[in-house]
Amino acid sequence: MRWVYRLSLLLLLFLCLYLLMKLNPLYAPLLKALRGVFLPFFLAALITYLLHPVVEYVHNKGVPRFVAILSIYFLFFGGLGFAAVKGFPYFVVQLKELLENVPLLAKDYKEILYKIDKSMSVLPHSVHSKIEQYILKTETNAQNILTNAIFSLKKIVDYFFVIIVVPFLVFYFLNDFEKMKKACWYLTPRRFREEGKHLLEDIDSSLGGYIRGQLFVGAILGAAAMISLWIVGMPYPILLGIVIAITDIIPYFGPILGAIPVILIALTISWKMVWITVGIMLVLQFIEGNILGPFIVGRNLHIHPVFIIFSLLLGGELAGVPGMILAVPVFSVIKVIVMHIREHRLRHSIDKSE
Repeated sequence: MRWVYRLSLLLLLFLCLYLLMKLNPLYAPLLKALRGVFLPFFLAALITYLLHPVVEYVHNKGVPRFVAILSIYFLFFGGLGFAAVKGFPYFVVQLKELLENVPLLAKDYKEILYKIDKSMSVLPHSVHSKIEQYILKTETNAQNILTNAIFSLKKIVDYFFVIIVVPFLVFYFLNDFEKMKKACWYLTPRRFREEGKHLLEDIDSSLGGYIRGQLFVGAILGAAAMISLWIVGMPYPILLGIVIAITDIIPYFGPILGAIPVILIALTISWKMVWITVGIMLVLQFIEGNILGPFIVGRNLHIHPVFIIFSLLLGGELAGVPGMILAVPVFSVIKVIVMHIREHRLRHSIDKSE
């Protein structure tokens, strides 16, 4: 009966998720409005969560708290601002060049695919027709992807207010971090305080080091990829480095997703460039897997690979690449919450039996 109950609960959960997806047109305008309001607070809370341990570490070394906050604050946002001012114009130029060169790249891909198609003359006619259809769609799909990327960059202007507000919110959050903790403590009902405190501590222990480590490793690999691709003469090194940095956050599939655009562009240059870029990708992944990962990320989430892959596939289906990036942290939080509920029920049943 216990397994029947759990299976029924799981099916009910999936049914609720399905209904939410179907009702999306009804509540989508409300979600859009709420997103505009809460987005700066969410980003500020995330940055505060990432920076607070660093502030505490500097403060524990004898630096006054306010000085520690200011130094970490200006280092973080100063570094982001410097990178944006120096790198964003090059990023836009490279994206524009890539958009202009899409017809030439698509032509090169067509020639490669036509050669592959001719070399496989023994295949059935239906297979050849599918290959030809794919060839015809190549240029259109590539053009649509880059056009959407340009459109997304233009939407940054719409979020200008968010970008301006976030640094101020982060400063106040860092400065009043202890006050906010006390406020949350007093706002929580008395009987849930200790349990909630242990829950948040376990979530932070399971997830905090992982998130900070993954972001740091992704930034290092992205910078290393930019420099390496620029040295070997690959076009669009900034674009490709940013793609590698973002996708590297995704477990298992991230390195593959990041390597695909690099190899596709290298194919239009020469086979020598393909082998060079493949070698660069393998070296970077070796460094991450054997040096950066164990020493920087360090902690294991203690989640079975099957569940990680399931969460990645579900996140990718629901929200694309952003969903895959958020899938593992969200699954980790859900796991900790479920374990706490299970332990609470177990303690409650033991107390009742006594």
